[in-house]
Amino acid sequence: MARKQKLGPSKSKSGATKKSRAVHRHRGGTEQERLRRIVESFSGISVLVLADLIADEFLTGEIARVSREAPVLVLKYRHRTIVPGGGANAIMNLAALGVTPLPVGMVGDDDAGRTLLQKLRKNRVSVSGITRLKRHTTTTKTRVLAYSSHSSRQQVLRIDRDAEALPESHFALRELVLSAREYAPAADAVLLSDYGYGACSPRMFEAVRARGAFNGIPVILDSRFRMLEYDGVQAATPNESEVEEALHIRIGNNRERLLEVGGELIRRMKLDSLVITRGSDGMAAFARRGQPVEIPVHGDSQVADVTGAGDTVTAVFTAALAAGADTASAARLANYAGGIVVMKRGTATVSREELLEAIGP
Repeated sequence: MARKQKLGPSKSKSGATKKSRAVHRHRGGTEQERLRRIVESFSGISVLVLADLIADEFLTGEIARVSREAPVLVLKYRHRTIVPGGGANAIMNLAALGVTPLPVGMVGDDDAGRTLLQKLRKNRVSVSGITRLKRHTTTTKTRVLAYSSHSSRQQVLRIDRDAEALPESHFALRELVLSAREYAPAADAVLLSDYGYGACSPRMFEAVRARGAFNGIPVILDSRFRMLEYDGVQAATPNESEVEEALHIRIGNNRERLLEVGGELIRRMKLDSLVITRGSDGMAAFARRGQPVEIPVHGDSQVADVTGAGDTVTAVFTAALAAGADTASAARLANYAGGIVVMKRGTATVSREELLEAIGP
């Protein structure tokens, strides 16, 4: 049985009119000034997030010795931490930017699920659109970190506990559709965070938008395995390996192929905006109109931890598009954020203040 609070009243917005005013406000001045104005407008933005919510668990232990039972390390347990991951990490990043996230998703009635809800509430994120389902496992990714007095923490093992897939007719999925429809009129953009666990899927998206719920506001897609199955999204933020898998090609260091692939995805998915993230090679931004923009990685290429960096990039890109930014400006802000978050340990967020500092005066 699901436990869920009634959603608050919706407020209607004219997405197209509001966006046109935002676009006008961001014109003029230097690029830094325009980017700062976009970030400073985040506090007036609301984003509906239909997402697979994941618990990122970190078990940390100090290396004691090598086991006599097997050639493995014996760790002396030090501490355990659970933080929001996957779509929940994107939600936390939106909140850290000053955006109002409107999350719709599902967790189990277990320790990981309860912890996720507590973390979201602590950051003043409404959880009324999140269904807590009994006898359901919250998807959890457990990373075991080892360290010694002479070394920093290193990930030595990851264990994934995946939630059991629900049938498409399950009442909990119907509740998510209703929640998303109720939140939609209050949103300036929609973020779809699809990790393949069922709360966000092409079928779910079709069910939500079937009655024109989104009223012309941008829909940004971050799908791990099936981005080509989505119809009706305006933007997408795949990484290079996801693009290669979807199109069955290899990009590598071939710049011409990268540009060709970006153009193909724009046409094939009928997108207005596309960002392909490329790790230490930065990212490439494509728009329906205009030339592609290649953006070098921000900051030090010697990263500390890439866990959750894609969620941060998608969150910032979504917030910027919701604020009326053009594709290139939104991508540059997302690139700043990605460069900041990979220098932090574990699943982390980027604050509005950090983003403004990266942009400069």
